[in-house]
Amino acid sequence: MKLRSAIVAAGLLCLPVLPVLAQPSPAAPTGTVPVPATKRVTCLATTASLNGQDRRDQLQLCMAQARLDCLKQAIDQNIVGEERKSFVKTCVGSDGPEPQ
Repeated sequence: MKLRSAIVAAGLLCLPVLPVLAQPSPAAPTGTVPVPATKRVTCLATTASLNGQDRRDQLQLCMAQARLDCLKQAIDQNIVGEERKSFVKTCVGSDGPEPQ
């Protein structure tokens, strides 16, 4: 009886996972791995509690590290030329200058 209850409980725990597994994953264009553009948002969030020059300095450091991380990823994926520039820009999520 305990074994049957354990099997039913395990089966019920797996049910919410099944719809996620059944969804097809989107294909990546030109062999690149899609990267959510959250690095800029993360930098903005981590510096939100700071003010003035401290905020600007930390935001610049964070964005520089984000660009470096994205560049390393582009190099690892053998992305070159204009495609690399576009990839890094998309990866970082920089659609303009950082807010002051």
